[in-house]
Amino acid sequence: MRILGLDTATEACSAALLVEDEVFERYEVLGRGHAERLLPMVQAVLAEAGTALAALDAIAFGRGPGGFTGLRIAAGVAQGLAFGASLPVVPVSDLAALAARAARLRGGRHVLACLDARMAQVYWAAFDCLDPDAPVALTPEAVSDPGRLTLPELQGDPPMFFGAGHGFAAYPALHTLLEGQLSGFDAELLPHAREIARLGAGEFRAGRTVDPVEAVPVYLRDEVAHRR
Repeated sequence: MRILGLDTATEACSAALLVEDEVFERYEVLGRGHAERLLPMVQAVLAEAGTALAALDAIAFGRGPGGFTGLRIAAGVAQGLAFGASLPVVPVSDLAALAARAARLRGGRHVLACLDARMAQVYWAAFDCLDPDAPVALTPEAVSDPGRLTLPELQGDPPMFFGAGHGFAAYPALHTLLEGQLSGFDAELLPHAREIARLGAGEFRAGRTVDPVEAVPVYLRDEVAHRR
C-alpha cells in the first residue's frame, strides 16, 4: 500500500507518503506560498522513500472544509499528479483528519474538530475516533456561528469531547459555551497530510476513490465576501 497525502486547507502545508506502516512526511506552517511549497514536498517524500509517483496506489488530498485558495491548490495538485501517473484520487475530510490527529496525539475517543472559517464562523464536526485511522462522523460537517455549535449526547460518564483546531483560538468563548462537554482542547492542532494519507488508505481499501476530474474541494460555504 502506497498512498500520497496532500493538505493545504489551512496555514499548514504538508505532504506525506504512506508505505505500508511507514510514513515519510514534510510539514510547514506558512502564511502563504502553499502552491510553491507543495510540489517540492511531494518530490522530497518520494525521494526519501525511494519510490516513483507511478508506483503509488492512489493520491489522497484534504478536500475541505478550509480556506478556499488552499483547497483549490491541494485539489489541483492531486488532479495533475493523478492524471500524469494514471492514479485514482481519494478525497479526505480535513475535519476527520484533524479529529484523527487529535485522537492519536492527545488521546480520547470522542473529538470535536473545529476550524476557523473566518467571517465570524467555524467549520466543525464531531467524531468517534475509537480507531483513529477510521473516524466515524457523529454529526454532519457544518459551518455556523460558534454559538450554534451543538454536540451530540454520549453515553458514559462523563460524556466528554476533546476539542481540536484553531477554531478554539479564533473564538475563545467556545470553551465556555461548551462547558461540561469538553475534556480539554488543543487550539494549535491543524490537519496534516499524515492523517490524510492514513485515512485515504482506508478509503482506497474500501474502493471509495474517484477519477482525477472528480477530485474537487468541499467548501461547505459558497459565499466569499465578508458579511456586513
